[in-house]
Amino acid sequence: MVIGSGFGGLAAAVRLGARGYRVTVLEMLDAPGGRAYVYRQDGFTFDAGPTIVTAPFLFEELWTLCGRRLADDVELRPVSPFYRIRFDDGQVFDYTGDPAAMRAEVARFSPRDVAGYEHFMHASEATFRIGFEQLGHVHFGSWTDMARVIPDMVRLESYRSVYGLVSKYVEDPRLRVVLSFHPLLVGGNPFNATSIYSLIAFLERRWGVHFAMGGTGRLVQGLVGLIEGQGGLVRCGEEVRVITVEQRVATGVRLASGEEIAADVVVSNADSAWTYRYLLPPEVRRRWTDRRIERSRYSMSLFVWYFGTRRQYPELAHHTILLGPRYRELLADIFERKVLAADFSLYLHRPTATDPSLAPAGCDAFYVLSPVPHLGSGTDWREQAEPYRRAVARTLSEALLPDLEHEIVTSRMLTPQDFQDRLLSFRGAAFGLEPVLTQSAWFRPHNRSEEVDHLYLVGAGTHPGAGLPGVLSSAKILDTVVPDAAAFH
Repeated sequence: MVIGSGFGGLAAAVRLGARGYRVTVLEMLDAPGGRAYVYRQDGFTFDAGPTIVTAPFLFEELWTLCGRRLADDVELRPVSPFYRIRFDDGQVFDYTGDPAAMRAEVARFSPRDVAGYEHFMHASEATFRIGFEQLGHVHFGSWTDMARVIPDMVRLESYRSVYGLVSKYVEDPRLRVVLSFHPLLVGGNPFNATSIYSLIAFLERRWGVHFAMGGTGRLVQGLVGLIEGQGGLVRCGEEVRVITVEQRVATGVRLASGEEIAADVVVSNADSAWTYRYLLPPEVRRRWTDRRIERSRYSMSLFVWYFGTRRQYPELAHHTILLGPRYRELLADIFERKVLAADFSLYLHRPTATDPSLAPAGCDAFYVLSPVPHLGSGTDWREQAEPYRRAVARTLSEALLPDLEHEIVTSRMLTPQDFQDRLLSFRGAAFGLEPVLTQSAWFRPHNRSEEVDHLYLVGAGTHPGAGLPGVLSSAKILDTVVPDAAAFH
């Protein structure tokens, strides 16, 4: 039984199905995908969540398990530049996977930092070799597993933040921003996230940044097809209320409808904090008590505005990062002070730059997201959403999309309140637990639950963390910790 049909849950279902399990996936929403839900309105297609595919082989593995090829169902197309980063003064840095082009961009901003950039990329590769290739799909089930990797973590200076590691090599303040923003893609503050996350820079260079033609939803559809091809089921509109437990062993689930379904193995792709706080009976929780869950640190949330325009903006890249006037201080507002600031930095996604089919002819589809504090800020998004959207629209209109408000033909918003109410994410945090060193690897909720037997966790809130490579790797870990199906019969 798999609770939730995000990428972690779907990947877990495929892997367990390939090992002989009969798998049922239960999804609360009316369609699969979780954070990768798809909205369709007025002829536009909007991916609700992840749109950047950085380790395609992790998807390819799932298709291979089913005797198929990823290309049979989904076309992944490389995107370049990976990101166009626009500073508040209008200067632009094109971030790509081409080493020579990147050296030239770095030199354009600060010739004296080219050598430092190279040193940083060597450090990123070294971290990738350990953090991703060796540890990304390894279960941290005991403190001894953690103790074994401490020498590597010390050698890789994982006690530094990502920003701190970048600053060791690069002096120009703008380049420090360019090379340190990656933790934001997985819910972390570059000034606090362990420098292990610097591996993302090399991971992107190694495999590139891709977009699924037809939208990320095509990957969801493809995975559902694999599960059904194995004889599994994906049931939508089914909310799990309780994970049933007998003598500290998970025995199945109880749905909101009252239906009880027995299972030998329960995998939760629901938010890890939500799983422990609301789905497991409190009397069986010894480690993830209410007190510990309340005191843990959670990622930022997101304000996301999806919109379509009656015209096209052909000069815009697929991914644009618009940096506001502040960087460190804005991140402190979001992560530490938990206040909704008047200024913001934005990530603008224009999928029609790569796939025009996602909008009617002559139109463009967009989403823009702004990192904001989770619901611990006390912000009332019913009151704040529309004024915030208007402020974002003004900024976009002035910087990139002239006369935007008059060009919009369709619009919808997603706020931290929706992350809590619609996606059951604790405190509306968009990426689960914040990726700081004291909440990484063994310190995160384990993939094999510490609380009850036969319960397993996948997704952003468990090891190794958020982002598509992270959640797909969390499902891969189940290959080593879930017993073979034959063990139950």
